[in-house]
Amino acid sequence: MNKQPRQGTSTLRPALVAALAMIWPMLASAQLNVMISGGFSGSYEKLLPEFERASGIKVKTGSGSSQGTGPQTIGAQLARGVPVDVVILSREGLTDLMEHQRIAAGTDADLARVGIGVMVRSGAPKPDVSSVEAFKRVATSAKLVAIPGSTSGIWLVKELFPRLGIADKVKYKMTPRGAGAAAMVAAGEADIGILPVSEILHAPGVENAGKVPAEIDFPQTFSAAVVQGSKQADAGMKLIRFLTSEKAAAVIRQSGMEPLGKH
Repeated sequence: MNKQPRQGTSTLRPALVAALAMIWPMLASAQLNVMISGGFSGSYEKLLPEFERASGIKVKTGSGSSQGTGPQTIGAQLARGVPVDVVILSREGLTDLMEHQRIAAGTDADLARVGIGVMVRSGAPKPDVSSVEAFKRVATSAKLVAIPGSTSGIWLVKELFPRLGIADKVKYKMTPRGAGAAAMVAAGEADIGILPVSEILHAPGVENAGKVPAEIDFPQTFSAAVVQGSKQADAGMKLIRFLTSEKAAAVIRQSGMEPLGKH
């Protein structure tokens, strides 16, 4: 007895493939890849869970320095193809990326501003840095000053120390990231560190001795933007709008920064 061929097998298979192709994007939940530098990290880490709950968007976060040299910078990571949809970094670093056409036009937004502070190991005496002369004494008397090899550290070495006439009197070590500078101070390897206040408040094992005087401060703006070619641009813009919202502003203030979002 001959077996009857199964009906419709040849037509069902292409139809099934087509149907799966249509629903696969819905089955595979979209993931937003964010690359962030240290200055805004404290605020971001507090805000991210709320964003994920409210939006249903899952976020994977990587980190890098805003500027500087070496493979750890955000620019270097983008150049070697690390998948990134949104970057959050200093405005100076973002400007560099825009000049290299790494950023989707019209997506950038300023999030917050923060000044420079002096950090010491937790429990250590806090030096007076309330005047320019006091800051100069503290910086030049330290056995070692830890500074980041990114935007604020570059400014200290190239701009502030020479302007104050102490460029050859400050013994400093640059670390790739602000977190590394904080770790040096926490471990007692450096007497003080000079970082954005928001990074000091976020780092373990260190305390803020005080902000530098206004006349020698370097208020940094931290900004966000969607990376050119991102397939998650809509989700990226939702995150940026959330980070510039009134709800986010309260958390940003608690993290030692001035919110800049337009409410």
